[in-house]
Amino acid sequence: MALIFMDLYLYNTLHNVKEKFEPIIPGKVGIYTCGPTVYNFAHLGNLRTYLFEDFLVRTFAYNGYQVKRVMNITDVGHLTGDMDMGEDKMEQGAAREGRTAWEIAAYYTDSFREDLQALNIVAPDIWCKATDNIAEQIALIKTLEEKGFIYRTTDGLYFDTSKFPKYNCLSHLPLEELKEGARIEKNPNKKNPTDFAVWKFSPSDTKRQMEWDSPWGIGFPGWHLECSAMSLKYLGKQLDIHCGGVDHINVHHTNEIAQSEAATGEKFFNYWLHGAFLNIYGGKKMAKSEDNFLTLDKALLQKGISPLAYRFAALQVHYRKPMEYSEDNLRQAEQGWQSLRRQLALLGDSFGKVNEAVRWEFHQAINDDLNMPQALATLFKLLKSDLPADDKRATAQDFDKVLGLDLFRPLAEKITDIPENIAALLSERQQARTNKDWSKSDVLRQAIYDAGYLVEDGPEGQSLKAK
Repeated sequence: MALIFMDLYLYNTLHNVKEKFEPIIPGKVGIYTCGPTVYNFAHLGNLRTYLFEDFLVRTFAYNGYQVKRVMNITDVGHLTGDMDMGEDKMEQGAAREGRTAWEIAAYYTDSFREDLQALNIVAPDIWCKATDNIAEQIALIKTLEEKGFIYRTTDGLYFDTSKFPKYNCLSHLPLEELKEGARIEKNPNKKNPTDFAVWKFSPSDTKRQMEWDSPWGIGFPGWHLECSAMSLKYLGKQLDIHCGGVDHINVHHTNEIAQSEAATGEKFFNYWLHGAFLNIYGGKKMAKSEDNFLTLDKALLQKGISPLAYRFAALQVHYRKPMEYSEDNLRQAEQGWQSLRRQLALLGDSFGKVNEAVRWEFHQAINDDLNMPQALATLFKLLKSDLPADDKRATAQDFDKVLGLDLFRPLAEKITDIPENIAALLSERQQARTNKDWSKSDVLRQAIYDAGYLVEDGPEGQSLKAK
């Protein structure tokens, strides 16, 4: 393990300031990352958050830390309205597809894992499903009930936020604003607009697919409860870092803090990190609820664009800044990523020594709140430098431990003896690309693929490879 020799600074939402990271246990870091609700495919916006978390994990590893990362799988309890109203998303997904909620959960969990693998995201050390930890969630509710934070209504058990004075410690919003936001979905059962469910009773007239017995009656846990129960279970009471998207700040993560600290009497996590949205169509966030989401398969794979092109694009925008989606941007990212790989391939096959001066610049960038755009700039600077070719390769290989771009994946051999019919399709496709007729370009790419060839777009134009 490498020595930790440089301070690491992270933007802590809890204090709205960039802070030096101080681990609870020297040389070790525990990280909890909110995972997907597996009622549908993860979209590119979701995956941007997991990319930022991967940069975080890799940065800690680069600094010599022993990382323990936990990610939950939400397979029950997340209602269509985040304020405990509406239908369970899992039950909704099951009805939509004519399968059981359990089948839906398994299918979309597998799909999510495949997406992470395609993006070269390091898998969590611990995967934990909400449905596998019902006992732990019930135990947490019992503790909260004993301490007087829980009240019963006709539809479930609720946490009384008026008894937790620090309720706005993460959002930094006046309590009145949080209350106003909570009124968007009215629930007459609640004492306070911001109160949230820890256990929901099953409807008397409907048999749910996912429900469990409890001391309070048959039902299912509230969405927020699982993350508290499982982070405490797998990481302990002393917790370093909790991550998620900015949309989690005002409700989900705020509620996690309230119920966890009310139960333990101790500070929950020391650092809270949040990634910004991926925007689409004039600055509107990509979201399943908006029905404007694009999956990895639809946006990239079906168009012949490598998932690592999306990773390369994400590296060019700081995780706390909104990122704009467009097909043109992804195609440019594909060209940029391929160009990097070609430049490194042209340097030969040998690896020399890591240049410590350039490495120091790179290390400073990633340790400054994951400044990946600056880290990439350091890589480009390296390639333009007068350093020996083998030292460039060794240094770039070192950087790729964090960047995760698979820069030294072997390049497929290009085909130079192109059949006449394929050459004609390539020519037609090039004209379509010149005209920015991406739909026609994709049709022609598929025709070439069906004929047994892959088309790769780069700075020098199209190249052809065997499937």
